[in-house]
Amino acid sequence: MRITAIETQAIQPRWLIVKVHTDEGITGYGEPTLEGHVPAVMAEIGQWRAELLGKDPRQIQHHWQGLYRHGFYRGGPIQCSALSGLEQAMWDIVGKWLGVPVWALLGGKVRDRIRMYRHVGGETPEALAEGGRQAVALGFTAVKTTVVEAGVRHIDSSAVVAAAEERMASLRQAVGPTVDIGIDLHGRVSPAMAIRLAKALEPYQPMFLEEPCLPENVEAMASIARATSIPVATGERLLTKWQFRPLLEVGAAAILQPDPSHAGGILETRFIAAMAEASFAAIAPHCPLGPVALAACLQLDACTPNFLIQEHVTLGEGYLKQPFAIEDGYLRVPDAPGLGIELDEEYLGEMADAGAWLNPRCYCEDGSVADW
Repeated sequence: MRITAIETQAIQPRWLIVKVHTDEGITGYGEPTLEGHVPAVMAEIGQWRAELLGKDPRQIQHHWQGLYRHGFYRGGPIQCSALSGLEQAMWDIVGKWLGVPVWALLGGKVRDRIRMYRHVGGETPEALAEGGRQAVALGFTAVKTTVVEAGVRHIDSSAVVAAAEERMASLRQAVGPTVDIGIDLHGRVSPAMAIRLAKALEPYQPMFLEEPCLPENVEAMASIARATSIPVATGERLLTKWQFRPLLEVGAAAILQPDPSHAGGILETRFIAAMAEASFAAIAPHCPLGPVALAACLQLDACTPNFLIQEHVTLGEGYLKQPFAIEDGYLRVPDAPGLGIELDEEYLGEMADAGAWLNPRCYCEDGSVADW
């Protein structure tokens, strides 16, 4: 089997699909979406096209090593996202060629259902509570929200802490004690503010505290983890096993959130999960992306013993001929070959996009740049 063509297609709202074609008529799909940087990822894939054409797509790890190492400058979100999408597509090809789902090639499934959580939001505590009630009515057993807006000062007022606690209290009252609540600080606050916020939120028993600070300083994140009983979660901006290793070494996180569309693909994320398992840490894959990215996550969730819960923002309605379905907060493990999906090419054409979406530009009250 040989690779005959590689295509990229940007689609609304902000996603990127890569298609790897073969001389046996099998096409594999991957999603190298890097929000706000889609044209750059498309260019990286285009640069690698000549290196992969004519090669056997079944040599997945061999190609991964070559693309990652031969450029001399390793890593980075653009390179790793491009690599992730191509790797997903090759797994899709191999699964289809053998007639088995990808999880069957990674040791087999260890569960029949995959627990999902729903994002909830609202400008006011009351609106947030209503979002929580709607999620529970749909059968979800876990939700995730944020309790701080962008623009928090390095050391901010007690009003910021009080507002965060009010939002959390409202949501907890709305969903009750049996529904888990994940809190995402989105790296918006300093370690000092994260510790103050965590202390205020602890009585409401959050499931996790996500990105309590930016991930570049693992010692700072470890200091937050030691200061709170709330499990710390992080990893959506980290790439490959090499960047996750320091987190585990210093005990900076109880839950790792690698993104198979950024971290290096399906197998690299499975390696990260195995490292986490050896450190008694859980895996909750990051996926605020499209249906192909979700399909890749589900293959990992099925075969990863220390999997905790799965993020999603779409079930593929319109994009997939048979969208995923959640029942009572869970999704059945897909059993179709490859990634287990069939894309609607006509709909993809209707949703074609220039890939010009940009991340929001956020500022503090004094006009200085803030993290989104």
